[in-house]
Amino acid sequence: MALTQEQAEATVRTLLELRRPEQDRLQWIAAYVRGDHSSVYVPRSARDEYKWLLQRAKVNMLRLVVTVVAQNLYVDGYRATGVDENADPWKIWQANRMDARQHGIHRAALKYGISYATVLPGEPVPVITPMSPRRMTAFYSDPVNDEWPLFAVEVTSEKAKGDDGRLVTRKLVRLYDEQSTYRFVSDAEGRRLEAGRVDDHEMGVCPVVRYLNEVDLDEDEAVAGEVEPLIHLQDQINSTTFNLLMAQQYAAFRQRWVTGMAPELDSEGRPIEPFRAGVDRLFMAVDSDTKFGEFGETSLEGYLKSREESIREMATISQTPPYYLLGQMANLSAESLVAARDGLDRKVEERKSSFGESHEQILRLAGLASGNKDAWQDEAAQVVWRDTSSRALAATVDALGKLSQMLGVPQQELWEKIPGVTQTDVARWKITAGQADAFAQLNQMLERQMDPADAREPELADGQPAG
Repeated sequence: MALTQEQAEATVRTLLELRRPEQDRLQWIAAYVRGDHSSVYVPRSARDEYKWLLQRAKVNMLRLVVTVVAQNLYVDGYRATGVDENADPWKIWQANRMDARQHGIHRAALKYGISYATVLPGEPVPVITPMSPRRMTAFYSDPVNDEWPLFAVEVTSEKAKGDDGRLVTRKLVRLYDEQSTYRFVSDAEGRRLEAGRVDDHEMGVCPVVRYLNEVDLDEDEAVAGEVEPLIHLQDQINSTTFNLLMAQQYAAFRQRWVTGMAPELDSEGRPIEPFRAGVDRLFMAVDSDTKFGEFGETSLEGYLKSREESIREMATISQTPPYYLLGQMANLSAESLVAARDGLDRKVEERKSSFGESHEQILRLAGLASGNKDAWQDEAAQVVWRDTSSRALAATVDALGKLSQMLGVPQQELWEKIPGVTQTDVARWKITAGQADAFAQLNQMLERQMDPADAREPELADGQPAG
């Protein structure tokens, strides 16, 4: 049963208050991903040069940690139970440009630990909308075990003309439940809510699907992204980089000294610098008691090693191959590369399992929104992930060939296992193969008709030629 206007407004106010603490955390994570990190200590008397170095001491590794995993996640098909072709909801997926937009869902879940997508009836096809958790929050009766939320609230902003004709920013708030979508408009501060239209979708479930980066049975740890556990390491890397730049700026250049020389004074009695250092200048003195020397420069090796170890620690904690973060791949054998990627491959497989279930929920929900009851009730349908591994193509083809020859696996069933091959490629190959089989059968029929051995006159029962 749909909520009344008063019930909907009271529910929205409660949910907006509940999501406020989470938004502070998500904004903190978003700032770190885009490179807006906490600063190292800055004394009050710091000069502009100090602050200039401070701005250049940020080496953002967190975005790369997210990207490495996201680039290994690509849904390429959707198979109904017992069918070798894409099911009908896949057309809705492609009509909503989800081949590209799925990456936003994956990246948001990897960054924040959670992301969402909504499915609502529409024309000509249902509408799938990916959502960042900074935009939407879903609320469950049992956050760990429930498949569908009780409510979800979405907060966006829009530009509109005010009463005086000027451009103003307003917040749009939408409340989702199992029957309807309720729209509210508020001022920029969100203090005042005005009820808008109510759209009935009548799908029987709240049309919001949750994507979790990690599936955990402890509610307080169920939302864990890739970024938050690495933030303190990122600060450590930035601090070491700043110290490196300070040493490079002030102590890496060899400072020279001179003794036994009285400085000359200018007209105001101030000492005049006796020498101007330069690569093409030589220090000379007339007095034989004058001595020259230089201070040793500060070695930067310790800073470089310290930063490298921090990056290695980040690679270990995040299961990211070190060569992605350090850029060192010299003289690595194929076996070494496989071993270095093992942790990443295990993580990617776990993410495929978690995100895959949510993608299947989306596609089932798309079937329901389009009136396809069979697609909605098909709980055994599965998404197909593209193989993005970095195995050598020759070794992969050799292994697939052995599967076909030695174990009798049909060749066409192995085509989609080839790295980089899409479901569109496989479908086109199957059509071409079917046409080739038809031509082969036609050629065999023609050869039999033209074969003299098959052109003999038919014989009667007693062995005499007919006619």
